[in-house]
Amino acid sequence: MKKNKVLTFFQYLFAIVITLCTLGPFSWLAISSVSYQKDLTKVPLDWIPNDVTFQRYLDIFTNPNNDMAYAFKVSMLNSLIVSICVASIALIVGSLAAYAFARLKFYFRKKLIYLFLFTYMIPPVVVVIPLYLLLSNMGMLDTKSTLVLLDLTFVIPFVIWIMQSYFSSFSKSFEEAASIDGCNRFQTLWHIVLPLVKPGIIATGILAFLLSWDEFFFSLLFTSSLDAKTISVAISEFSGKNSVDYGMVATGGVLASLPPIIIVFLFQKQLVQGMTGGGVKE
Repeated sequence: MKKNKVLTFFQYLFAIVITLCTLGPFSWLAISSVSYQKDLTKVPLDWIPNDVTFQRYLDIFTNPNNDMAYAFKVSMLNSLIVSICVASIALIVGSLAAYAFARLKFYFRKKLIYLFLFTYMIPPVVVVIPLYLLLSNMGMLDTKSTLVLLDLTFVIPFVIWIMQSYFSSFSKSFEEAASIDGCNRFQTLWHIVLPLVKPGIIATGILAFLLSWDEFFFSLLFTSSLDAKTISVAISEFSGKNSVDYGMVATGGVLASLPPIIIVFLFQKQLVQGMTGGGVKE
């Protein structure tokens, strides 16, 4: 009994430490976003500011004359457009490919799956120079459509790798029964298979959205104007040559983290089901 109490104590202690380490940086981000610049550069630093201001949030949403606020709004919209397009296209293409890998038998099937995984693991810096030269010659630099194409190069392999485990996790008897009833392959996929793996589709779609939302390297190198810059690049540019607006960087970080948090909060049930549903094979 005493041993169980000691184990429970350390379990709660470990959970508290993990919670503090996880929420600590975000808490400081929120505090910095409402602190005055003089308080953020004070030595020694005050962890709890005496005075707070919400002027940065008001500037972002209401002040059209603030260049940083305007850049934030435009780049946030760019990130939403790119991430939604990437997640939608990757789910459609990746799910169809994953279903083929899970159910169809053909030569080099296993090798192709690992090849897709290998392309996902390639560091972007390895291919950035030939990509830049190719896109420059094609006149495709500094566009949102280019960012969508670049993000799809690593999001689609991720979706294929994850979704093929979901399609393999339920019995083929459902599809055989649908085939006996006269359904073709597409009807079986639409009416039988997709409803069965719906939690997995939602979970994978959320992860695909987050992968695109957090992408920084391609966005930094292949965009130069505000028409295509994403929020991660815009926040990094809040630092000037001779000064850094720490408060605006923190404000941008808080607002940029809200869409992923809201999405995960709204679909947390489906996300948990999806993350645990594809691990058991028939």
